[in-house]
Amino acid sequence: MATQQDNLAVLEAERTRVEPPKLYKVLLLNDDYTPMDFVILVLQRFFSMDHERATQIMLKVHNEGRGLCGIYPRDIAATKVEQVSAFALQHQHPLACVMEEN
Repeated sequence: MATQQDNLAVLEAERTRVEPPKLYKVLLLNDDYTPMDFVILVLQRFFSMDHERATQIMLKVHNEGRGLCGIYPRDIAATKVEQVSAFALQHQHPLACVMEEN
């Protein structure tokens, strides 16, 4: 018959260390066709940025070729990419939104 001491040892041995989820960057990529105002709208609508912050990120995309929209767990990042891509397509803009491991 197992003692209470034996049961505690088994419980402690079964504990596993849970790793935090990997995070992913969501990025917008520059193109020569998507209007700057549309990029600002996307940043405000899908990433909850105010107009000033959205303008800063839009200029970074325009000048450097890409801009960071946010860092999220994989499922949320993938959803953001899908939402932005569908919204851009719906409005006939080639705006590319991608995710990469942080």
